[in-house]
Amino acid sequence: MKSWGGLVALLAMLTLAGCGETPTGRSQLALVPEALMAEMGGDAFAEMRRSRPVARDPAANRLVQCVAREVIAAAEARYPEAGMPEAWEVVVFDDPSPNAFALPGGRIGVHAGLLQVAETPDQLAAVIGHEVAHVLADHGNERFTQQLGIKAVLLVVGLVSEGELAGEGLRQALGIGARLGIALPFSRAHEEEADQMGLAIMAKAGFDPRHSVALWRNMAKAGGGQPPEFLSTHPAHGSRIEALESHMSDAMAAFRAASEARCTG
Repeated sequence: MKSWGGLVALLAMLTLAGCGETPTGRSQLALVPEALMAEMGGDAFAEMRRSRPVARDPAANRLVQCVAREVIAAAEARYPEAGMPEAWEVVVFDDPSPNAFALPGGRIGVHAGLLQVAETPDQLAAVIGHEVAHVLADHGNERFTQQLGIKAVLLVVGLVSEGELAGEGLRQALGIGARLGIALPFSRAHEEEADQMGLAIMAKAGFDPRHSVALWRNMAKAGGGQPPEFLSTHPAHGSRIEALESHMSDAMAAFRAASEARCTG
Protein backbone atom coordinates (compact mmCIF):
# COMPACT_ATOMS: atom_id res chain seq x y z
CA MET A 1 0.00 0.00 0.00
CA LYS A 2 2.85 2.35 0.81
CA SER A 3 4.44 1.73 -2.58
CA TRP A 4 1.18 2.47 -4.35
CA GLY A 5 0.73 5.62 -2.29
CA GLY A 6 4.21 6.75 -3.22
CA LEU A 7 3.55 6.07 -6.88
CA VAL A 8 0.30 8.03 -6.80
CA ALA A 9 2.08 10.94 -5.15
CA LEU A 10 4.84 10.78 -7.74
CA LEU A 11 2.34 10.70 -10.59
CA ALA A 12 0.51 13.67 -9.15
CA MET A 13 3.76 15.60 -8.84
CA LEU A 14 4.75 14.76 -12.43
CA THR A 15 1.32 15.73 -13.67
CA LEU A 16 1.63 19.13 -12.05
CA ALA A 17 5.15 19.48 -13.45
CA GLY A 18 3.87 18.63 -16.93
CA CYS A 19 1.19 21.31 -16.86
CA GLY A 20 2.03 24.22 -19.09
CA GLU A 21 0.64 26.57 -21.68
CA THR A 22 0.60 26.56 -25.45
CA PRO A 23 1.75 29.69 -27.34
CA THR A 24 -1.86 30.93 -27.33
CA GLY A 25 -2.12 30.60 -23.54
CA ARG A 26 -4.24 27.43 -23.43
CA SER A 27 -3.48 25.10 -20.50
CA GLN A 28 -1.79 21.89 -21.62
CA LEU A 29 -0.59 18.60 -20.15
CA ALA A 30 2.32 17.15 -22.17
CA LEU A 31 4.44 14.66 -20.24
CA VAL A 32 6.62 12.92 -22.83
CA PRO A 33 10.20 14.27 -23.06
CA GLU A 34 10.67 16.45 -26.13
CA ALA A 35 13.81 14.60 -27.16
CA LEU A 36 11.85 11.35 -27.25
CA MET A 37 9.02 12.94 -29.24
CA ALA A 38 11.55 14.26 -31.76
CA GLU A 39 13.19 10.85 -32.04
CA MET A 40 9.88 9.11 -32.63
CA GLY A 41 8.83 11.74 -35.16
CA GLY A 42 12.11 11.24 -37.00
CA ASP A 43 11.68 7.47 -37.04
CA ALA A 44 8.12 7.77 -38.39
CA PHE A 45 9.24 10.19 -41.11
CA ALA A 46 12.14 7.97 -42.13
CA GLU A 47 9.70 5.07 -42.49
CA MET A 48 7.50 7.20 -44.73
CA ARG A 49 10.43 8.09 -46.95
CA ARG A 50 11.26 4.41 -47.32
CA SER A 51 7.72 3.29 -48.06
CA ARG A 52 6.25 6.16 -50.08
CA PRO A 53 7.46 7.68 -53.37
CA VAL A 54 8.92 11.17 -53.25
CA ALA A 55 7.78 13.69 -55.85
CA ARG A 56 10.41 14.52 -58.47
CA ASP A 57 8.71 17.55 -60.03
CA PRO A 58 11.32 20.35 -59.69
CA ALA A 59 8.75 23.15 -59.79
CA ALA A 60 6.62 21.58 -57.06
CA ASN A 61 9.64 20.99 -54.86
CA ARG A 62 10.93 24.55 -55.34
CA LEU A 63 7.53 26.00 -54.46
CA VAL A 64 7.05 23.90 -51.32
CA GLN A 65 10.62 24.44 -50.11
CA CYS A 66 10.39 28.19 -50.67
CA VAL A 67 7.04 28.61 -48.90
CA ALA A 68 8.10 26.32 -46.04
CA ARG A 69 11.32 28.26 -45.54
CA GLU A 70 9.43 31.57 -45.23
CA VAL A 71 6.77 30.09 -42.95
CA ILE A 72 9.31 28.46 -40.61
CA ALA A 73 11.27 31.71 -40.26
CA ALA A 74 8.06 33.60 -39.50
CA ALA A 75 6.95 30.99 -36.96
CA GLU A 76 10.20 31.44 -35.05
CA ALA A 77 9.80 35.22 -35.12
CA ARG A 78 6.09 35.19 -34.18
CA TYR A 79 6.37 32.63 -31.38
CA PRO A 80 9.94 32.97 -30.02
CA GLU A 81 8.94 31.41 -26.71
CA ALA A 82 7.87 28.15 -28.37
CA GLY A 83 10.39 25.35 -28.64
CA MET A 84 11.58 25.26 -32.27
CA PRO A 85 13.34 22.25 -33.80
CA GLU A 86 16.98 22.95 -34.60
CA ALA A 87 16.43 22.07 -38.25
CA TRP A 88 13.45 21.25 -40.46
CA GLU A 89 13.18 18.60 -43.16
CA VAL A 90 10.57 19.19 -45.86
CA VAL A 91 9.58 16.48 -48.36
CA VAL A 92 6.98 16.45 -51.14
CA PHE A 93 5.44 12.99 -51.46
CA ASP A 94 4.03 11.74 -54.75
CA ASP A 95 0.53 11.25 -53.39
CA PRO A 96 -2.61 12.59 -55.11
CA SER A 97 -4.53 13.28 -51.87
CA PRO A 98 -4.68 16.96 -50.79
CA ASN A 99 -2.83 16.50 -47.52
CA ALA A 100 0.10 17.72 -45.45
CA PHE A 101 1.46 16.97 -41.99
CA ALA A 102 4.26 17.94 -39.61
CA LEU A 103 5.89 15.71 -37.01
CA PRO A 104 7.80 16.47 -33.80
CA GLY A 105 11.44 17.19 -34.45
CA GLY A 106 10.76 19.38 -37.48
CA ARG A 107 9.61 17.05 -40.28
CA ILE A 108 7.08 18.35 -42.80
CA GLY A 109 5.42 16.24 -45.47
CA VAL A 110 3.36 17.73 -48.30
CA HIS A 111 1.38 15.58 -50.72
CA ALA A 112 1.67 16.60 -54.36
CA GLY A 113 -2.13 16.50 -54.56
CA LEU A 114 -2.33 19.44 -52.16
CA LEU A 115 -0.90 21.68 -54.89
CA GLN A 116 -4.04 21.05 -56.95
CA VAL A 117 -6.19 22.46 -54.12
CA ALA A 118 -3.86 25.12 -52.69
CA GLU A 119 -3.92 27.21 -55.87
CA THR A 120 -1.53 29.99 -54.76
CA PRO A 121 1.62 30.20 -52.62
CA ASP A 122 -0.47 32.05 -50.02
CA GLN A 123 -2.90 29.13 -49.79
CA LEU A 124 -0.01 26.70 -49.46
CA ALA A 125 1.41 28.89 -46.70
CA ALA A 126 -1.90 28.58 -44.85
CA VAL A 127 -1.56 24.79 -44.83
CA ILE A 128 2.13 24.70 -43.89
CA GLY A 129 1.60 27.37 -41.22
CA HIS A 130 -1.19 25.27 -39.74
CA GLU A 131 0.99 22.15 -39.65
CA VAL A 132 3.99 23.99 -38.18
CA ALA A 133 1.65 25.34 -35.50
CA HIS A 134 0.78 21.78 -34.45
CA VAL A 135 4.48 21.20 -33.76
CA LEU A 136 5.07 24.51 -31.95
CA ALA A 137 2.03 23.95 -29.74
CA ASP A 138 3.23 20.42 -28.90
CA HIS A 139 -0.09 18.90 -29.92
CA GLY A 140 1.43 15.48 -30.66
CA ASN A 141 2.87 15.28 -27.15
CA GLU A 142 -0.41 16.41 -25.61
CA ARG A 143 -2.41 13.85 -27.56
CA PHE A 144 0.16 11.15 -26.80
CA THR A 145 -0.23 11.93 -23.09
CA GLN A 146 -4.03 11.88 -23.38
CA GLN A 147 -4.18 8.63 -25.36
CA LEU A 148 -1.71 6.66 -23.29
CA GLY A 149 -2.68 8.13 -19.95
CA ILE A 150 -0.73 6.71 -17.07
CA LYS A 151 1.68 4.90 -19.39
CA ALA A 152 2.98 8.22 -20.65
CA VAL A 153 3.66 9.27 -17.08
CA LEU A 154 5.37 5.95 -16.35
CA LEU A 155 7.55 6.49 -19.39
CA VAL A 156 8.78 9.73 -17.88
CA VAL A 157 9.90 7.98 -14.70
CA GLY A 158 11.35 5.02 -16.57
CA LEU A 159 8.86 2.40 -15.40
CA VAL A 160 7.91 1.42 -18.94
CA SER A 161 10.08 1.38 -22.05
CA GLU A 162 9.65 3.26 -25.30
CA GLY A 163 9.12 -0.07 -27.03
CA GLU A 164 6.02 -0.74 -24.93
CA LEU A 165 4.49 2.45 -26.30
CA ALA A 166 5.33 1.86 -29.96
CA GLY A 167 2.79 0.84 -32.57
CA GLU A 168 -0.44 2.28 -33.85
CA GLY A 169 -1.09 4.28 -30.66
CA LEU A 170 2.13 6.19 -31.27
CA ARG A 171 1.32 6.78 -34.92
CA GLN A 172 -2.10 8.12 -34.03
CA ALA A 173 -0.58 10.43 -31.43
CA LEU A 174 1.77 11.81 -34.05
CA GLY A 175 -1.11 12.34 -36.47
CA ILE A 176 -0.48 9.57 -38.99
CA GLY A 177 -2.52 6.49 -39.71
CA ALA A 178 -1.82 2.82 -40.21
CA ARG A 179 -1.19 3.60 -43.88
CA LEU A 180 1.73 5.91 -43.39
CA GLY A 181 1.20 9.50 -44.44
CA ILE A 182 -2.59 9.49 -44.08
CA ALA A 183 -3.22 12.26 -41.60
CA LEU A 184 -5.57 11.65 -38.70
CA PRO A 185 -7.47 14.58 -37.19
CA PHE A 186 -6.26 16.20 -34.03
CA SER A 187 -8.87 17.23 -31.50
CA ARG A 188 -11.12 20.12 -32.38
CA ALA A 189 -9.30 22.31 -29.84
CA HIS A 190 -5.96 21.45 -31.47
CA GLU A 191 -7.28 22.16 -34.95
CA GLU A 192 -8.75 25.51 -33.96
CA GLU A 193 -5.54 26.50 -32.18
CA ALA A 194 -3.42 25.49 -35.18
CA ASP A 195 -5.71 27.52 -37.44
CA GLN A 196 -5.30 30.59 -35.23
CA MET A 197 -1.53 30.23 -34.95
CA GLY A 198 -1.15 29.34 -38.62
CA LEU A 199 -3.01 32.49 -39.63
CA ALA A 200 -0.65 34.62 -37.53
CA ILE A 201 2.39 32.79 -38.91
CA MET A 202 1.48 33.16 -42.58
CA ALA A 203 0.72 36.85 -42.08
CA LYS A 204 4.07 37.37 -40.36
CA ALA A 205 5.72 35.68 -43.34
CA GLY A 206 4.08 38.16 -45.71
CA PHE A 207 1.47 35.81 -47.16
CA ASP A 208 -2.05 37.23 -47.47
CA PRO A 209 -4.10 35.66 -44.65
CA ARG A 210 -7.32 36.09 -46.63
CA HIS A 211 -6.13 33.21 -48.78
CA SER A 212 -6.66 30.87 -45.82
CA VAL A 213 -10.41 31.32 -46.31
CA ALA A 214 -10.08 30.64 -50.04
CA LEU A 215 -8.08 27.50 -49.23
CA TRP A 216 -10.78 26.02 -47.02
CA ARG A 217 -13.42 26.83 -49.59
CA ASN A 218 -11.33 24.88 -52.09
CA MET A 219 -10.99 22.06 -49.56
CA ALA A 220 -14.76 21.98 -49.13
CA LYS A 221 -15.21 21.62 -52.88
CA ALA A 222 -12.51 18.94 -53.14
CA GLY A 223 -13.78 16.99 -50.14
CA GLY A 224 -17.41 16.85 -51.16
CA GLY A 225 -19.77 15.99 -48.32
CA GLN A 226 -18.59 16.23 -44.74
CA PRO A 227 -20.14 14.64 -41.65
CA PRO A 228 -22.01 16.90 -39.21
CA GLU A 229 -19.64 18.94 -37.04
CA PHE A 230 -20.66 17.22 -33.80
CA LEU A 231 -19.59 13.86 -35.28
CA SER A 232 -16.12 15.02 -36.26
CA THR A 233 -13.08 16.28 -34.39
CA HIS A 234 -12.31 18.51 -37.36
CA PRO A 235 -14.30 21.76 -37.38
CA ALA A 236 -16.81 21.92 -40.21
CA HIS A 237 -15.55 24.00 -43.12
CA GLY A 238 -18.05 26.78 -42.43
CA SER A 239 -17.12 26.98 -38.75
CA ARG A 240 -13.44 26.91 -39.63
CA ILE A 241 -13.83 29.80 -42.06
CA GLU A 242 -15.90 31.75 -39.52
CA ALA A 243 -13.17 31.29 -36.88
CA LEU A 244 -10.45 32.36 -39.30
CA GLU A 245 -12.40 35.48 -40.20
CA SER A 246 -12.76 36.35 -36.51
CA HIS A 247 -8.95 36.65 -36.30
CA MET A 248 -8.54 38.28 -39.70
CA SER A 249 -8.24 41.87 -38.50
CA ASP A 250 -5.11 41.15 -36.44
CA ALA A 251 -3.71 38.94 -39.18
CA MET A 252 -4.18 41.63 -41.82
CA ALA A 253 -2.39 44.17 -39.62
CA ALA A 254 0.56 41.77 -39.31
CA PHE A 255 0.47 41.11 -43.05
CA ARG A 256 0.58 44.83 -43.88
CA ALA A 257 3.47 45.33 -41.46
CA ALA A 258 5.38 42.43 -43.05
CA SER A 259 4.67 43.78 -46.55
CA GLU A 260 5.90 47.26 -45.61
CA ALA A 261 9.05 45.78 -44.07
CA ARG A 262 9.75 43.92 -47.31
CA CYS A 263 9.38 47.09 -49.36
CA THR A 264 11.51 49.25 -47.07
CA GLY A 265 14.00 46.58 -45.99
